[in-house]
Amino acid sequence: MEELFSDEYFMRKALDEAYAAFEKDEVPIGAIIVSKNKIIAKGHNLTETLTDVTAHAEMQAITSATNYLGGKYLPESTLYVTLEPCVMCAGALYWSQIGKVVIGARDEKRGFQNAGLQLHPKTKIQWGILEKECSQIVKEFFQKKR
Repeated sequence: MEELFSDEYFMRKALDEAYAAFEKDEVPIGAIIVSKNKIIAKGHNLTETLTDVTAHAEMQAITSATNYLGGKYLPESTLYVTLEPCVMCAGALYWSQIGKVVIGARDEKRGFQNAGLQLHPKTKIQWGILEKECSQIVKEFFQKKR
């Protein structure tokens, strides 16, 4: 049994968002933001739905979290995201000064680390939480597209 409020617990919530994107025929990436063990924001890719290349899961979650908290910085918050953020999302995470980012699977093609970028110096990063599940949904999506 999974421990309540563990990284696995919250990553499963991010995976729920990825499945919501999958059902909308969006690239299945999900994100949630947690503050004080409470989910304060959720997001999944909406680039096709909104016809907006910036409508990534992380961007949706960051906007929602800052609106909820009433400020633009998230130093006491943790982002759980199913796939490594892209360069754009990494930039937004840098500027938000988010306290921690927990990443499910690496994105070998478009992840921020491939571009040599780093997040804010105070941001902690944890990799590989539910990595198999997080990468599998993306693989299934693109197999379906072929």
